[in-house]
Amino acid sequence: MSERRARPDAKNSRKSVWRRALTPPTAPPAKPPTPAEPPAPEAEPVSIVQAALYRDGIRVSTPATLAETYRELHEQPSGMAWIGLARPTETQLLSLASEFDLHPLAVEDAMEAHQRPKLERYGETLFVVLRAARYLDAPEEVDFGELHVFVGPDFVITVRHGAAPDLSAVRHRMEDSPDLLKLGPEAVLYAILDAVVDGYAPVVAGVQNDIDEIETEVFRGDPEVSRRIYELSREMVEFQRATRPLVGMLHALMAGFAKYRTDEELQRYLRDVADHVTHTSERVDGFRQALADILTVNATLVTQQQNAEMRALAEAGFEQNEEIKKISSWAAILFAPTLVGTIYGMNFEDMPELGWSFGYPFAIGLMGVVCVSLYVIFKRRDWL
Repeated sequence: MSERRARPDAKNSRKSVWRRALTPPTAPPAKPPTPAEPPAPEAEPVSIVQAALYRDGIRVSTPATLAETYRELHEQPSGMAWIGLARPTETQLLSLASEFDLHPLAVEDAMEAHQRPKLERYGETLFVVLRAARYLDAPEEVDFGELHVFVGPDFVITVRHGAAPDLSAVRHRMEDSPDLLKLGPEAVLYAILDAVVDGYAPVVAGVQNDIDEIETEVFRGDPEVSRRIYELSREMVEFQRATRPLVGMLHALMAGFAKYRTDEELQRYLRDVADHVTHTSERVDGFRQALADILTVNATLVTQQQNAEMRALAEAGFEQNEEIKKISSWAAILFAPTLVGTIYGMNFEDMPELGWSFGYPFAIGLMGVVCVSLYVIFKRRDWL
């Protein structure tokens, strides 16, 4: 039995500074309830997904509240508690911190969420932050969740922010493998890591399918493809932030195999997870590069299309200008006889050449000379 359980009085009398900092201010003692007013029953914490106690890889109890979990863990000399929480309240996290001596910085991270993936060790407690991901088929986008894991000598606490990952499947898998589960909290941590990393595979497949569709849309000239490229690129940046730190985290865990005497089976298990993470990280890097190349190709195609449209507009303008020249030339040619005819069509008696016998032939000849002159001028200037 550990010293923490063997001497609970000593534990309470020697609270660390961190635990005192985490302990909420004490309220004045309440008056004991009178017999006419029985104490209200303890409310069920809605954020507890599941809590279970295990011994030798077998579940021995399923407490309903944190208080029951603490009590039964003290009664199990060689047991392990696995507590799963989803968006817990501050009071619950402070209760867990006080019971299991969790570091206040780690507790603060678990409260606020929105943390980068990391691995930190506080004494005998390991604090791990993971970013899970899942691919949503309907909107064709990647949804990211956040998972905080506290691993101690006899406990595992998971704090989930988001829909992913599904830790109930991890729990069932471990319970179906008691030989693995009896290796302790480290085995649970590695199983969680494996579940998070395996969850990246459908995301990679979905993103690959999206990229294939985008390539088709780019060469088809879809006007909305640029927006889709930008959105997917932003998701790949987030995906890269989730996977790239895992490579260093897993190598840090592997570096501590000898120091912490990690079981050989768990060592092989972790190396396999590290290989999958490395492969996924390389795929994500490739996706970002592919999207950057596709964006460049799309910009080139858009520019070529715009140039073709501008050239077509210029050609249409040139043709229109030529037509205007022809129309203007013929209008000028026809205007000359119209002008002469209009002048001689006025009903005045005292006009030159009205009594001249050659007046009519002269007018007709003048019209012809003007029209032919204009035609020759416009023809030389390629207006006709």
